[in-house]
Amino acid sequence: MSEPFNDWAILELMGHRRLGGKVQDVEMFGARMCRIDIPDAKEPEKTHATQFYSAPSVYCLTPCSEETARQVAKLNQPMPVQRWELPPVPTTDGGPEDDYDNGDAHDRGELG
Repeated sequence: MSEPFNDWAILELMGHRRLGGKVQDVEMFGARMCRIDIPDAKEPEKTHATQFYSAPSVYCLTPCSEETARQVAKLNQPMPVQRWELPPVPTTDGGPEDDYDNGDAHDRGELG
């Protein structure tokens, strides 16, 4: 068996994303996965993001020099993970909305 991949590369995913960084073949959750550490564009000694992909999502892997991978990383910095937040539900009185209408007397306006 050959050694697991561990080198600088350009990683293309399903033909839609192109990332540059240090790529490794790792095992997670009992499966082989592709790990990419993407260098930060402003502070190259730091990692901007680490992402893991399953093998079927990899469209193309091009081993290259560290300099080339860093240049691709500068041009393709993925957005950091953010928490999804839904906007509050608008109300007629401008006050905060209940979690949801559960049909009780309070929601029907029968109680004060």
